[in-house]
Amino acid sequence: MGRDKRRLAAILAADVAGYSRLMSADESGTLARFNALRSELLDPKIAQFKGRIVGSAGDSLLVEFASAVDAVQCAFEAQEQIAARNVDIPEDRRIVFRMGINLGDVIAENDTIHGDGGNVASRLERLAEPGAVVVGRSIHDQVKGRLPYAFDDLGEHNVKNIAEPVRAFRVEREERPWPAVPVQAENMPLPSMPSVAVLPFTNMSGDPEQEYFSDGITEDIITELSRDRGILVIARNSSFAFKGPAVNIAEVGRKLGVRYVVEGSVRKAGNRVRVTAQLIEATTGNHV
Repeated sequence: MGRDKRRLAAILAADVAGYSRLMSADESGTLARFNALRSELLDPKIAQFKGRIVGSAGDSLLVEFASAVDAVQCAFEAQEQIAARNVDIPEDRRIVFRMGINLGDVIAENDTIHGDGGNVASRLERLAEPGAVVVGRSIHDQVKGRLPYAFDDLGEHNVKNIAEPVRAFRVEREERPWPAVPVQAENMPLPSMPSVAVLPFTNMSGDPEQEYFSDGITEDIITELSRDRGILVIARNSSFAFKGPAVNIAEVGRKLGVRYVVEGSVRKAGNRVRVTAQLIEATTGNHV
């Protein structure tokens, strides 16, 4: 017999919270929403971060990543986008995932994997609240400081069929002030290619809890624009330095060295969300 195809991998385990209840209340509707969520959001997100689905049964997914950073970023962005997608859906019909990620040794066989790496990921997923991502210590040590996330230490847990206690951390959006652009900074020259900065969208709902949603929309726009290699897009850290008070668009253009600026707002009322966005030529202030 040949040697086992062993490798170190980051394993993401995910399942739908309260799936049996959802199916009992509306089987066909739940299945349709779940399949739409898979095809329109989860599968493309997994592909974006070079993940490989190695297990799928009912409402659960097991995904292998070569990179711990990719696994955590994929899971967290997916959870934020699922939350945004659920805004217009009644609470008792929402599909909400719990996710757990572990870094461990796995054995590859055909299109699936075996080993404690996946088992621990499944146990971590069970420790997650609906809508949350929980990671093990190995993942925490690999990605801490490399992503804009904070890690809430949940302590050690004795879990089923795992000999040693498992240390768990809940992943959260890191709340920290972004450094302001120095007033005395020299104006940046305009590049030859089209250039744009996406300013943080303003939360107009009056609910501080919706701040993460408006920031998430901003980050999604930055990510999508960055995929076009014909456009120079300013990084999040630089554009978020202008988060807060109203800013002078011409000054933003000079400080960041961009020809165009995107700004907008998010307003939530009941189960409806209104998003507005404007593309502005920085040098003239004209709306494009």
